[in-house]
Amino acid sequence: MELYYSFSVLIVLASFFSYLNLRYLKLPSTIGIMIIAMFTSIMLVVTGNIFPKTFSHFSELLNDVDFTEVLMGAMLNFLLFAGAIHINLKDLREQRGPIIIFSTVSVIISTFAVGGMLFYIAPLLGLQIPFIFCLLFGALISPTDPIAVMGVLKEANVRKSLETKVAGESLFNDGVAVVVFAVILQLTQGSDIDISFGNISWLLIKEAAGGFLLGTLLGIGASNAMRKIDDYKVSVLITLSVVMGGYLIAHAMHISGPLTMVAAGIVIGNYGKRTAMSATTKDYLNKFWELIDEILNAILFLFIGFELLIIKNVTTYWLIGAVSILIVLFARFLSIYIPVVIIPFRNKFSSGTIKILVWGGLRGGVSIALALSMDEGPYKPVLLATTYFVVVFSIIVQGLSVGKVATKVLSKEEI
Repeated sequence: MELYYSFSVLIVLASFFSYLNLRYLKLPSTIGIMIIAMFTSIMLVVTGNIFPKTFSHFSELLNDVDFTEVLMGAMLNFLLFAGAIHINLKDLREQRGPIIIFSTVSVIISTFAVGGMLFYIAPLLGLQIPFIFCLLFGALISPTDPIAVMGVLKEANVRKSLETKVAGESLFNDGVAVVVFAVILQLTQGSDIDISFGNISWLLIKEAAGGFLLGTLLGIGASNAMRKIDDYKVSVLITLSVVMGGYLIAHAMHISGPLTMVAAGIVIGNYGKRTAMSATTKDYLNKFWELIDEILNAILFLFIGFELLIIKNVTTYWLIGAVSILIVLFARFLSIYIPVVIIPFRNKFSSGTIKILVWGGLRGGVSIALALSMDEGPYKPVLLATTYFVVVFSIIVQGLSVGKVATKVLSKEEI
């Protein structure tokens, strides 16, 4: 009953904030909801002494919900599948080179760039953070968030090839990022693990290849099942079972759940829609997953806005947060620029393309969820608060301006 109560409150607030945004702010839905939630959080903190029970009850409500488990274990699977089911496989194949490199090599470059810069800059701000914890922050902040990216790309005016690069990278980089984060997290805990190149490579291959294989098999199996019945109600149930059951299988096999969902979504969205569905079934399936996507996005960004209430002393770390925004942006530039210069991609990248890839690499709920998953310790508060500053800047400033940046760049050159 407590879980039902918590989600009932969140759904009511999400719908109310969505209305306020659409009626007055007229911002992209996810960003508008997050801004209103942040404003509400600030008001609750300011009026906490006047209405202590209200502040206390709302903080307890948020603390009762395990954000990391809810996002990484449930919401992310639905959101990734909902995004992947609309991805065109032909477009993805055309951009496969940049997507593969940006979702693997670029994540590792960014992890070490962020970790190295933070390690040397933090002491200048009066903070002593061990190098391994700086690397941990680099690992959790480096992957672009597929939910934030795809939510904003709907509103941004970018070319299809560029949209595919940005969306494809964000969909596929979670597998690498989670493995890198998990390895570094174990090192911070003093765990005795094999960090040889061979072992880390095997973990990455197992996570990525295992997730792709499982997702592809689930997608083909579901598509073949839908072809034999072609009923939109049962087809929707089958896709739900792929998401929910697929995650349970991936979790049990210790392979990447996010990549399983992406692969399954792409197969059903292309092979399944082409061979197994009538126009009516396609229409209902598309609308169902669009609705799921909108509802869960609203709840997710509501969560992000309200995280202010459970991150202790967040304002204490505003300076390191502001500096980290610059560090993360510079590391993002390096992680895009270095592969573009070194690797001979089929299509040459213009300076405008690089600018949009850098500015469009948004961070979101995944980074916050990973930061919250850290064990309690002396460095968790600063890393969690810093993550929050970077994510808020990324979603609000970058998210609201990426369309304008793209339009300005596109007007000057062909991308």
